Amino acid sequence: MNEWEQDWAIETVGIRVGHERTPQGEHSEPIFATSSFVFRDAAEAAARFAGEDAGNIYSRFTNPTVRAFEQRLAAMEGGEACVATSSGMSAILATCIGLLQQGDHIVSSRSVFGTTTVLFNKYLARFGISTDYAALTDLADWERRIKPETRLLFLETPSNPLIELGDIRALAELAHANDCLLVVDNCFCTPALQRPLELGADIVIHSATKYLDGQGRAIGGAVIGDHKRVGEEVFGVLRTAGPSMSPFAAWIFLKGLETLSLRMQAHSSNALRLAQWLVEQPAVQTVYYPGLTDHPQYDLAVTQQVAPGGVVAFDVQGGRESAWRVIDATRMLSITANLGDTKSTITHPATTTHSRLSPEQRAETGIGEGLLRVAAGLEAFEDICDDLARGLSA
Repeated sequence: MNEWEQDWAIETVGIRVGHERTPQGEHSEPIFATSSFVFRDAAEAAARFAGEDAGNIYSRFTNPTVRAFEQRLAAMEGGEACVATSSGMSAILATCIGLLQQGDHIVSSRSVFGTTTVLFNKYLARFGISTDYAALTDLADWERRIKPETRLLFLETPSNPLIELGDIRALAELAHANDCLLVVDNCFCTPALQRPLELGADIVIHSATKYLDGQGRAIGGAVIGDHKRVGEEVFGVLRTAGPSMSPFAAWIFLKGLETLSLRMQAHSSNALRLAQWLVEQPAVQTVYYPGLTDHPQYDLAVTQQVAPGGVVAFDVQGGRESAWRVIDATRMLSITANLGDTKSTITHPATTTHSRLSPEQRAETGIGEGLLRVAAGLEAFEDICDDLARGLSA
């Protein structure tokens, strides 16, 4: 960031940072749809490849549109460097490959995306990296699972799908006391609602596919942190292995960042009203949303987040049959496992996002057959409730 940009509010950063105008004088960020770049002469080409000149080489790892997205998101998160990737999962993979080696150990929250668990258990394990799982909200459980070879603590907060919160500041202190890194997936909150680096985290992960885009148009991910770990080690994985973000996707995410703060406040407003409404419905057993005052982590949500976020989970009576009935009765909500769009979405986690977990693993994390997850979009609140009421009344 330039010196004068450092005092800007996050809303301004999301609109202005990262765009270096070309000689054409464009107002909106351009898309550099090119695979490679031309050098003035052989000496410049040699300097670029030697790392003596920071200019563009090849769009797998240097592209102006992607770089603009990286600079803007890094500024919004308060990080020194950002590496954009082809997906949220490739962001997690690049982080682990870049920072871990054979014999290292991860302690992960038990309440993470099902595919993240598969990545840790099935694929990283093949290369000698082991993983143990702790209860997200139990700091003592995290501490018990740390070993001499533990190098990384990993969590999502809020979690998917039960919207539990991890205490980032406390976990950062625990990680650093044991010479570990704290990696936080900030997908559900984004920097508009939560800035983990300010709370002591070392690295932030994003699935840009979700709220950073906000309209379900592209797949992408990002890793944010310091110059050494992210700017060199994780970037080295991107340059060599190539899980790269396309310039077009980067442009989409850039435009998404411009409205991120406004959208996250609106998502949170609709989600809070929806959670309060769901509490009153006879067919609903339990509502999981940290914006409710009786949520066990309400106080943490107030201190750690700007707003509670846009995702609500709830259990319905009658298990899977009743849950599917609610889903099938909707006419407006999108039946999809994705989230973060302006369109509200609904899914049954046990048979979609977390179906690759064993029944025992799902039970251990509290994902029952009657659990539904709704990502509140930006439609009129009354229309969202009316659509859900059709299934709940059945």
